[in-house]
Amino acid sequence: MRTSFKAAAHTLAALALAAFGTTSLATGAQAAQPATAAAHFGVKPLNPAASAAQRPAASTSNTLSVGSSASQGVVSPTPKVYLVFWGTQWSSDPAGVATDMQNMFKGLYGAQDTWGTILDQYCEGVPKGTVTCGTKGIHVNHPTTSPLAGVWFDKSAAAPASATTAQIAAEAGKAAAHFGNTTQAPNLNAQYVVVSPTGTHPDGFPNSGFCAWHDFTSTTYGKLAYTNLPYIPDSGAGACTTFTDGRLLSGIESTETHEYAETVTDFWPSIGWNGGGGEIGDACVQLDAYVTLSTGTFDLQGLWSNSANKCVTHG
Repeated sequence: MRTSFKAAAHTLAALALAAFGTTSLATGAQAAQPATAAAHFGVKPLNPAASAAQRPAASTSNTLSVGSSASQGVVSPTPKVYLVFWGTQWSSDPAGVATDMQNMFKGLYGAQDTWGTILDQYCEGVPKGTVTCGTKGIHVNHPTTSPLAGVWFDKSAAAPASATTAQIAAEAGKAAAHFGNTTQAPNLNAQYVVVSPTGTHPDGFPNSGFCAWHDFTSTTYGKLAYTNLPYIPDSGAGACTTFTDGRLLSGIESTETHEYAETVTDFWPSIGWNGGGGEIGDACVQLDAYVTLSTGTFDLQGLWSNSANKCVTHG
């Protein structure tokens, strides 16, 4: 979602991305230098049920259109997810977030994953303003194998207690180096999910009112798509999901599927797919569904489908 604020009282003073300095990356490569960002995207509210009550009912005003005719950076045609569990604090994971996130992405592919097929209708390389790709352009391809391309527990140092945007972007740069993605080509599909440990408050979470956000940063490795994913279970079972059954991991599953889908369809915001209700997940924060994959049952957030003209949980 295009936004100048994460919450009414949350300023964007921290959005000026500072240089990484001379800190060496995992591979010893030159530190990537992030560019200044003006806003974050896909900001899922901490209380989606209340947010949904404040927004208009889903309608054709939410129809997504592509923001650029570019053939790169609009969507992620073959999504690859890199989970980065940041900091020495991951020796403690009381809710089992690390295992859960890995299992969820291990199951997001193939015939059993009908949620992910919602994304196939969106593409890049078509005229700006397009709302229906048809057979034109380069489409998002539904994965035939797990999109989970790598997992890294970065225990080189403790994650900051209250990480800034610059620090989160820097961690994404370190991850790109760790996984050997040091040119633009592999980073045209890579998304780095920076998962902060329990007890930390990345970019002010939860007092900023958001569950997570995604963005991109410009580095010596090219532009990198990344997500700031806090340890949402710290906020309790009802945070970031419309379900009230007390399941502690629902909120982080719903949130990360929101961010994953928005990164896939608006890879370098905001040249991708946006509409009157925001990005593909923004208009649908009121819709959660338990979906059974080959690796378990997960809370997957609904997504906007142009072809169905509504929020859906399957393609």
